[in-house]
Amino acid sequence: MHSKKTKNLVDEGTSRYFISTVSREVDLSQKTIREYEKMGLVKPRREPRTNNRIYSDFDIAQIRQVSHLIHNEGFTLPCLKRLLQLAPCWHVFDCDAKEECSAYNAPYKPCYETREILETHCDESCDYCAIYVNRPVNRSKVLESPIPKKQLKPQRFNFVEPDTTVRG
Repeated sequence: MHSKKTKNLVDEGTSRYFISTVSREVDLSQKTIREYEKMGLVKPRREPRTNNRIYSDFDIAQIRQVSHLIHNEGFTLPCLKRLLQLAPCWHVFDCDAKEECSAYNAPYKPCYETREILETHCDESCDYCAIYVNRPVNRSKVLESPIPKKQLKPQRFNFVEPDTTVRG
């Protein structure tokens, strides 16, 4: 028996699919899948010559879980992005083999950091995982001044009280 998704394989012998096939497989519109990509909830590869999105079985599993969390569990997209930053991958993606994974045994460390030292159960590259794509980055420097604090001069503001007299 052939699966629905074997029809539009990018390359026979691989498990890479076009967005049209993925859309039918997960029962979501192509626009919704692109929106998930825009939000960083899935990151498909791109075909080098045409720039078409190429999805793997891993991507399809992530799309299914994201869709489940949104439609069945009531998560909003921003809330889901925050969940991806805070919760362990095996918990977010409901991993069946979590007990066998080194990331499960180090729950306070992100899976992508665990992978630097130990092998994890996930076969896909971290670069294409929603957990890694949404990892928290140090944003503290965004609000800092480009001028060193020593060179900044305190500014004084003279506030003028508004004239509240009634003229008549």
